[in-house]
Amino acid sequence: MFGFLIRVAIVAVGLWMATVWVPGVGIDSPSTLILAGLLLGIVNSIVRPIAIVLTLPITIATLGLFLLVINAAMVALVAWMLPGMHVAGFGAAFWTAVVVSLVSIVGSWFIGPKGRFEVIVKRR
Repeated sequence: MFGFLIRVAIVAVGLWMATVWVPGVGIDSPSTLILAGLLLGIVNSIVRPIAIVLTLPITIATLGLFLLVINAAMVALVAWMLPGMHVAGFGAAFWTAVVVSLVSIVGSWFIGPKGRFEVIVKRR
């Protein structure tokens, strides 16, 4: 549970960075930001796998680049479901998905599979 909350916080940081860097993206309040991070995590765990299976031929034909479109669709779906989150169009959703993905990758470097911050010490 603690690991999930850390991942929600990382996604919320990614969404906040997207509101700063991507034109056309806005989130009204900090509580909406946390709720958007939570909702994006839920959508990515339930809806995204179904969308990936349904679009598998296109994903294979584009060598996986269509996954970026699916990620943008998930961001747009969260913006549609959440009243305080505003995404102007596909371009804004696309770049928001890219920013959130990059922030999540960097955050995952610091978080292990159990959701705890890990420090690796190598001894010689």
